[in-house]
This record gives sequence, C-alpha cells and structure tokens, in this order.
Amino acid sequence: MSSLKKQSSSLHEKVGISSPEITNVTAISQIQQRRRQLPTSNELITGILNSNRTALSRAITLVESTNPQHTEKANEVIKGCLPHSGKSIRIGITGVPGVGKSTFIEAFGKHLTSLGKKVAVLAVDPSSSLSHGSILGDKTRMEELVKDENAFIRPSASGDTLGGVARKTRESIILCEAAGFDTIIIETVGVGQSETAVHGMVDFFLLLKIAGAGDELQGIKRGIMEMADVVVINKADGDNIKKADLAKVEFNRALHLFPPKKSAWQPKVTTCSAITKEGISEIWETISGYFKMTNETGYFQEKRKEQNQFWMMETINEQLKNHFYNQPGIMQLLDKTQKAVQSSEMSPFAAAQLLLEKYFKT
Repeated sequence: MSSLKKQSSSLHEKVGISSPEITNVTAISQIQQRRRQLPTSNELITGILNSNRTALSRAITLVESTNPQHTEKANEVIKGCLPHSGKSIRIGITGVPGVGKSTFIEAFGKHLTSLGKKVAVLAVDPSSSLSHGSILGDKTRMEELVKDENAFIRPSASGDTLGGVARKTRESIILCEAAGFDTIIIETVGVGQSETAVHGMVDFFLLLKIAGAGDELQGIKRGIMEMADVVVINKADGDNIKKADLAKVEFNRALHLFPPKKSAWQPKVTTCSAITKEGISEIWETISGYFKMTNETGYFQEKRKEQNQFWMMETINEQLKNHFYNQPGIMQLLDKTQKAVQSSEMSPFAAAQLLLEKYFKT
C-alpha cells in the first residue's frame, strides 16, 4: 500500500538549472559605475534634442531637485534647450477629483497621436501633507497612452507648492518642447488654487466637469469659470447624456454673464465621453479654432511674452526663498524661534522680523 502511494504521488523534486558563473566581474562593475554617474549638462542637452526619453526624464528629475548643485546644472540644461523651445501648444486641464481627468487625457492624447502629434503629459500628483509622499499613479491610469511611441507621461509630486502645481513644471515644459513634443498637456491636482498657477503657464485652459454631481452652481460661483476657454462635461454616456445636456445649457448661460475675455474668445461648453471617445475630436477642433483666432489677432504671442515675464518674477521669489532657508545661520536660529513661537514666548511676527534681520546681515 505504501509503495502504491509513492508511485501515484505527483509531488517530486526536479533538478533546476544552475546559475551561470559570473565570468567578467570587471565589466559588470564598470556598467554599474556608469549607471551611478550622472551625465554632463552637454550630454543631457544633446540627448534631449535627439528626443532621448531617458535624457529628458533625467533632466526633469534634475530641475525638480532642491539640491543647489543640481539647480546650477539644471539651469545650464534649460539654457541649452531654451532656443529649441516655444513651438508647442500648451493646454492646461483641471477639474475636481473624480471628474475623470486621467481617462479624458488618455482618450484626448490618443486622438492627438493618431493625428501625428507628439504629446507630453505633465501630471501633478497630490503629495500627502503628513507623509509628504505621492502615489504618482498617472502612468498606471493611462495604460494605453503610456505605451504610445508619440507620447511621454511624467507624473510629478506636487510637494508643498501652493495649489499643488509642481515647483518646476514651467522648466519641464521647456525641456519637453526641446525634445520635439508639439503638444504639452498639464494636468492639475484639481484642488485648491492650482488652476491659477497653471493658467499662468498655458495657452489654453480646459475645465472638466461632470453632470449630476451637484457642482454646477459651485462651478459657476468659483473664479475658475472666468479662466476657462472651454468647459467640457465629461461622462456624457448612458443615463448621463440627458443630465450632461442640461448642464451644458446651464453653463452656457453662466458663461454669458462674465465680462469679455482679453483674447476676444467666447468660451464654449461641450460634452464628451472619455470612455466611448464621443466628442473628443470636437474638443480638438475647438482648441484649434482658438489658436487660429489668437494667432491672427496677435494675442497668442502677447500672452506668451506676459507669461515669460511672470515666470521670471516667480523664479526670483523662489530663489530668494530657497536662499533664505539654506543659510546655516538662519537654519540654527529658525529652530530656536520656532520653539519660542510654539511656547508663546515670542509672537510669530516678531520671530519673522528677527529671522529677516539676521538674513540681511549675513
């Protein structure tokens, strides 16, 4: 009986394939060393201009770094790429969480690549205020677009910047343009004041909404409506089609209450379904119409000039802030003043004045 059990048992051990011996330790060591070595500024610039994705990704990582040495190197890369930038269409897309931004951007991006466009998506993921971590899940959500050869998706953590816009998004735009991407899409977190920051760095602003979520009047009340060049009501499929059509009428009425735009463009309201792709091509036609009109009137070029000036002032403010906090004397005094403020031994205003006086004396 025992012998029968042994014969009928399917559990038995097979001899596996033994691991090959490492024959060239020196070669492997050299490869690992090359991987650890950061490319020079000229190597990154050359790679970006040759549309090398790895060089572009490494350069964006460099400009996002808070390391002062990396900042200097990043500025060299940006300077080298700047003459090759500015030839793209920059589109900002915003909407409350759950409106379907990632699904919409994937459907929209796929439509653009089918037209021969090269699309770069700079998606900002919200960082936790407690752990300061970020999921960076846009590449997971945009499964089809991430595999497209004519698309580049770069998720970035919002960090502690106001409204959730990544600190170096503006510089990333320049790098993507130099790499040959002619359509730049910037997705905001959809919370706080990120819309205002994105509006200052794009040519066209798209507000994504959904019908039946109780946010129609909320959307009308917020200043975001004044910035929108088009309002797109997403998820207009199935039982939501009638609701989307009603919301379209309401938003159209609201848009006519706002003063005329400086561009003389009349904002439009349209519906779409990112799932069925219904209405996606019409959205691109609307955007193309906007660019044709603003190019003819000269508003497009004028807005770019204003944005460049705004970026310069923002960069000055940012560099001053970084320089302040990186001073050794300030860092030491900051710890003391923070404790004094927490224990109510010193007012926040007096502490700030003390720190600023210390800074200007150094």
